[in-house]
Amino acid sequence: MATKDYDLLMINEENNIEEMYLTFNVGNEEYAVNISHVTEIVGMQKVSEVPDVPEFIKGVINLRGKVIPVMDVRLRFGLPWKEYNDRTTIIVLELEDIATGLIVDQVNEVLEISKENIDPPPRWHDTSKKSVIKGLGKREDSVCIILDVVCLLSEEHIQLDLSEEAMAAISKETV
Repeated sequence: MATKDYDLLMINEENNIEEMYLTFNVGNEEYAVNISHVTEIVGMQKVSEVPDVPEFIKGVINLRGKVIPVMDVRLRFGLPWKEYNDRTTIIVLELEDIATGLIVDQVNEVLEISKENIDPPPRWHDTSKKSVIKGLGKREDSVCIILDVVCLLSEEHIQLDLSEEAMAAISKETV
């Protein structure tokens, strides 16, 4: 699947970027991330596997010469693996100048969710751990789970520390 043109990320100057979210599906649920972290959306492509990483880190991709680790969100959330298809998409997020790709079942839309329409995350989970759920966005007839990108991407076990030689080899392999 080739890179898609998503006019969804075109933001009007009038819109408040803090209230704009990219929504996507993983399994039967709709999730969202604040678009301030989204750098691009690309179709599924060849992923080079990297040893000694958690199962949900599928490996790395070469995106125009930049090596980016990719995480399968289904596996990260404990859902069963699903064959990738033409709707499978990689959302490239950037946090503290580090890019990471999220493999999701499908991207939906960019929408505005005002702070008044976001409830805090549920409190039935282990409060000693920081949750990846930042809030619950109320929509007309449904709820969108808003993810905490900082928590999702800053887990120390997902940081890939590849040597320059390994990155060069991956870049050559995937070009």
